Amino acid sequence: MEVLKDRTRHDGTPFIGHPDAVAEIVSAEIGLPEECIAAVYLHEASRMGGYAVNAEEWGESVYTLVDGLNKIATVKPKDTRLEAENYKKLIIQYSRDPRVTVLKLADRLEVMRSLKMFPKSGREQKILETLMLYIPLAHQLGLYNMKREMEDIYFHYAEPEQYRFITNKLKAGEKERVKLMEEFIDPLKGKLDAAGIRYKLKVRTKAAYSIWQKMMKQKVPFEGVYDVFAMRFIIDCDPEDHKLEKDLCWQVYSFVTEEYEADTNRLRDWVTNPKPNGYESLHITVKNRDGAYVEVQIRTKRMDDVAENGFASHWSYKGIKREETLDTWLKSVRYALEHPGSERSEDLPQPPSRDIFVFTPTGELRILGAGSTVLDFAFGIHTNIGAHCVGARVNGKSVSIREKLSTGDVVEIQTSKNQRPNQDWLAWVISSKARSKIKQALAAQELSRAADGKELLERRLKNWKLEISDEMLTELRKKLNYSTLTGFYAAIGEEKLDVNVVKDYIQGESARHAASVEAAEAVQTQSRASRPSASKDDILVLNAKNVKGIDYKMSKCCNPVFGDDVFGFVTRTDGIKIHRITCPNAARLLELFPYRIQKVRWAETPSSGSFQVGLRIVADEESASGRILEVIGQFKASIRSFTVTENPRNGTWEMNLKLSVPSNLELDKVLAQLRALKHVAKVSRS
Repeated sequence: MEVLKDRTRHDGTPFIGHPDAVAEIVSAEIGLPEECIAAVYLHEASRMGGYAVNAEEWGESVYTLVDGLNKIATVKPKDTRLEAENYKKLIIQYSRDPRVTVLKLADRLEVMRSLKMFPKSGREQKILETLMLYIPLAHQLGLYNMKREMEDIYFHYAEPEQYRFITNKLKAGEKERVKLMEEFIDPLKGKLDAAGIRYKLKVRTKAAYSIWQKMMKQKVPFEGVYDVFAMRFIIDCDPEDHKLEKDLCWQVYSFVTEEYEADTNRLRDWVTNPKPNGYESLHITVKNRDGAYVEVQIRTKRMDDVAENGFASHWSYKGIKREETLDTWLKSVRYALEHPGSERSEDLPQPPSRDIFVFTPTGELRILGAGSTVLDFAFGIHTNIGAHCVGARVNGKSVSIREKLSTGDVVEIQTSKNQRPNQDWLAWVISSKARSKIKQALAAQELSRAADGKELLERRLKNWKLEISDEMLTELRKKLNYSTLTGFYAAIGEEKLDVNVVKDYIQGESARHAASVEAAEAVQTQSRASRPSASKDDILVLNAKNVKGIDYKMSKCCNPVFGDDVFGFVTRTDGIKIHRITCPNAARLLELFPYRIQKVRWAETPSSGSFQVGLRIVADEESASGRILEVIGQFKASIRSFTVTENPRNGTWEMNLKLSVPSNLELDKVLAQLRALKHVAKVSRS
């Protein structure tokens, strides 16, 4: 048309190619009359070229069709939240002629066939709209050819690898299906010819998308889908004699079930009771001579054409009154639109249940998890947008950052440079990206506050002329229930913790230290008084008899053994505790509390007695445990406990033992022999 000649499509080709292709679908593939073809061109001319269509010039029927198409064109699929029922309600509201729906489906089929010309974002949006809106609509109207083709195009772009896998499988099995068809019909040819039944037999191959859906739903491989193909009898007879059509279908049915074992539970009689969308056919599943199940469909040529192309295909038959057929078909379309439950829901393609589909103001599609909020959407766009999000406008309405989104929502994020993430935000998001970015922002904020808090505390301590040791700082942090030092400093920085609490603690500790010095001196005085033979160097002499005596105890953190280099530490309540000089706590005690250290030495010879000691052994084979027990049994050492734990990360076994030994001399013998064992990688005291 003149008004469209200078228009181009996304790839630069003339736009007129689009209405030309839609008109071809409407005419040749569906069978709609000339007034529908005219409506296709006039709709595009009025929509894009400003051409005014009037009833006087084009007739009331054409005008009604064009008016309906123009109104539907103003409906944005995202405004329907991509719900098929909402979309159909709008179609019913905007169009008086149900054929408008079929024209819209033809338009969408042409778009899907030309999907390659659209940019990536446009393709994603169109395949999603097709899955959610147009495929269910084509199914309910009985336009199965259109439905299958749109499904396969969707599948080709949404799951390209799976699409290639299934289509290649179908191509590879094509010869086998032809052979199966020939073997299937051979026993039936004589009966059909004798009955004078003219027919055509063809193999109906299931669409790739339908096969994939069944594979996913039933969790089976390609070979596990048993109805990949079906045998279809298409009987040639007078399309006006419906009684003859039914009789011939049942006659073919009887021939098939006489020759092959039938599964009567799978009989579907849509010849006697057609579907609301006009579908007529007999379906039965039989077992062939090899024991394989085959689906058989029996229908006339007229029924097959209706099944493939819908009720509109009646017009292609001569001798049928167009007005009568049109009226029947229009009632069918209207019924399908107004009764969404007329088809089984499991036959329709299902959208991913764990995702929602929302749009930016520019129409860009964003896929989020079900239950996502405005915050999830904001962080999905960009981290900075998420961190400064204060709310959004969803479908034009202002909402909070906690608002949950739904499929079809149009979301415009609102930000403020003063906004910062807080701990509550973690409860308002579900996406891993949003949670990760919020945690990073909170950690950065805490580090900043911690730096301020540490600086404030150091400045105050200097003014007070006080000092706090690392040990005192750790004890205070734990006492105040802060899990990390960063959190402790951050609490000071944001004034949740008063620095005077630290001052009071330091002063209190100083007083307690002074008291402990006095207590230590008193213990030492008592210890000297109870040992008249003590040396002039004030050295406490240890032996193996009185290790459980009142004067001293062996520390459990390092388990000293007779002969070890040791020192004593005067405690506030438990007397003197003996530590090995290599004890993990030795350096801290010697540095911080020199005034509480007691010199000790062992007696010249140990008296009868024993010492508890822990060993940690790492071996590269579990079988080494048997040899370890044998070695220990050769010495004056007894085992109190023995545990073995596997470390799967590096393939080793860790063995922890508790031994009772008389001295470190005997212990050294045990250690030397254990370290010499094969498969033992490391031996240490614990």
